[in-house]
Amino acid sequence: MKASDLLVQCLEHEEVRYVFGLPGEEILDILDSLLDSRITFIPTRHEQGAAFMADAYGRLTGRAGVCLATLGPGATNLATGVADANLDRAPLVAITGQAGRDRIHKESHQRVDIVEHLRPLTKWNTRVETSAVIPEVIRKAFKLAESEKPGACHVEVPEDVAREAADGAPLSTERARRPSPDRQALETAARLIEAASFPLIFAGNGVIRGRASGELREFARAHGIPVAHTFMAKGSMPYDDDLCLLSVGLQARDYISCGFDKADLIIAVGYDPVEYAPKYWNPDRKKPIVHIDFTPAEVDSFYQPAVEVVADVREAIELLGGLVKGQKDPTPYLTLRRFILAELAEGADDDAFPLKPQRILRDLRAQMGREDILISDVGTHKLWIARTFPAYEPNTVLISNGYAAMGFALPAAIAAKLVHPERKVVAVSGDGGFLMNCQELETAHRLGLAIVNVVFRDGGYNLIQWKQQTHLGRESGVKFGNPDFVALAGAFGAKGYRVDSAKALGPILAEALGHPGPSIVDVPVDYEGAKLTAGLGQLICPI
Repeated sequence: MKASDLLVQCLEHEEVRYVFGLPGEEILDILDSLLDSRITFIPTRHEQGAAFMADAYGRLTGRAGVCLATLGPGATNLATGVADANLDRAPLVAITGQAGRDRIHKESHQRVDIVEHLRPLTKWNTRVETSAVIPEVIRKAFKLAESEKPGACHVEVPEDVAREAADGAPLSTERARRPSPDRQALETAARLIEAASFPLIFAGNGVIRGRASGELREFARAHGIPVAHTFMAKGSMPYDDDLCLLSVGLQARDYISCGFDKADLIIAVGYDPVEYAPKYWNPDRKKPIVHIDFTPAEVDSFYQPAVEVVADVREAIELLGGLVKGQKDPTPYLTLRRFILAELAEGADDDAFPLKPQRILRDLRAQMGREDILISDVGTHKLWIARTFPAYEPNTVLISNGYAAMGFALPAAIAAKLVHPERKVVAVSGDGGFLMNCQELETAHRLGLAIVNVVFRDGGYNLIQWKQQTHLGRESGVKFGNPDFVALAGAFGAKGYRVDSAKALGPILAEALGHPGPSIVDVPVDYEGAKLTAGLGQLICPI
């Protein structure tokens, strides 16, 4: 067989279902080998879209998503999505072609050093120099991509290697069991929790990745300890649970900061500082911290744990629950929760036009089930979604918040619908981020995927505009024009809807969610009348 056949056999052995990418001359043999496999190759309209799809697939399944591109511009176009997966801790394996080995040493058409280019954006990457090592290379790429903390790996395959004769077989994919927590560390953590009057759990993305939401909820409820969570841990504690203090992540001082002020112990579970730096919630460096995660704590002067429980997060929480005695009084936190909910509800019933973001998200939530999936792009709308959109189950609200790359939502929604065809899937974008990958509407149409893309339209890069006005008192380079989104949808074979009043939004969303193919809902938004952090710097804590 050819080396490309062996490579594809290894991908099948890793249980790869989809490969997202673009064809190219230097990957002809790989594409040909995919034709005879169980794997579906999904051609996308841009390599960045392919990488975002692989990124979201990995995040939703825990198995590495795979993207494929040719050499040079094809490979460099993958870079943003690869970096996004790496910092969002999503397992991804990128495979790229390369010129033959007889021209790698000299100046050559389209040839740049992609291994060096992607090195700082990946956990590990390599070039395949001979077909004999393909089983080892593919197994290592998947093993590292899927190991904590998950991320991106890259494999480069020169075209002459891909077509050479090969002999070999895939290696075992048996997964190593994660280590159990150290007993002494658990005991120390339990005593610290028992001694605290107002402990607070700070849940991070590791809770979602570790499938530990059930254990976290049981622990919190058994001991009366409230849970605040990062943007990427939405759904780890249900929005409607009295112990849920909602999302933490605004750099401005938010109401949930009052909960951190009150706390005399922070129990950081699966917390990752890439989302929200400790200096924002532990500015005086005085909070005692219990660190529970798959990996040791990052060295940070604002994050110095009293004890580190380094182990499988799910098992650690389960065992810790059996060691902690007593029940805490969460009354002050319940007061804070009621206050936060009242604040977040402001504007949700507003009939003004253009619409307030709170109103758009309220109407959208009303049309979606608890298990349906919302994927947020990056921009001002992301902050509103993180702060106010209710999430009830893990991996039902996906936000790129490690790398925070614009253009993520539409490609990610395509992957989400492939993983969960039985659920409604909604992408929410600003008009800035939407046009960065709107070409993937054709991919969605070709695949017959019923996804809804809600576009918050305000004609500018509002988040930067807001920061310019806040810090500098004026703005520059943030305004732009837009196409007719309804006509654009039609040109791609999708359905377009234009919202012209607040009362029209709900019925339009219901119709779009019932449409059998992709659709765009164009919603004019008023961010100016709904200042996200107005007054937060001067807030008076209610507890």
